[in-house]
Amino acid sequence: MLVLGYIVLVAVILTLAYALLILVLTLVSMRRGRFYFPRLIKPGLIVVEGLLRSLWKALRLDDRELTSFAIRLRNQMNHDQFCAIPMDKRAIFLPQCLRSADCPADLTTEGLVCKRCMRCGIGKVIDHLEEDGRRVFIVPGSTFIKRMVKKYHPRAIVGVGCLLEVKEGLEMAESINMVAMGVVTSKDGCVETDMEWDRLLEVVGLVPGTP
Repeated sequence: MLVLGYIVLVAVILTLAYALLILVLTLVSMRRGRFYFPRLIKPGLIVVEGLLRSLWKALRLDDRELTSFAIRLRNQMNHDQFCAIPMDKRAIFLPQCLRSADCPADLTTEGLVCKRCMRCGIGKVIDHLEEDGRRVFIVPGSTFIKRMVKKYHPRAIVGVGCLLEVKEGLEMAESINMVAMGVVTSKDGCVETDMEWDRLLEVVGLVPGTP
């Protein structure tokens, strides 16, 4: 029993030390505007996420900053791979909350079909998003994303949503070995949210050599 207790104590100490290391690297990276040891930080943000968030809150830091950092880190690490994938092998997933409350789109087995009524930003940019063979889906949930990925086999996806949705989406994409980039909406909510459309167009159009 004594040996077991010692092993547990050592495990706890090592876990705490690892969480503190990830915390320090994250804070330094955020403050200096560059990622330090990203391949060490990335798994740490998952393995000790609960403990890391507790330490984060203990320092009275905004929890959204940590989530935002995790998204930026994954985007940065996926950037070069994403740029190398042909346009017609990319799929874009937009959340239905971006549409107008008066949206006339019909819900199908592949999500909502935009009618270009121009009542929201989707109608204004969807033709640009679909250029060069890219597929665009307006979906009510992650179940649709998995179904469309299984059906069309894109090699890369761009997901749009609130902070938590994008974070979880990037993690889901990694679990199925899919290259993904996330773009966060500028307004949260369930109805008539908004986003920086120029930023989305910039991401979906990334090519090799683009910083």
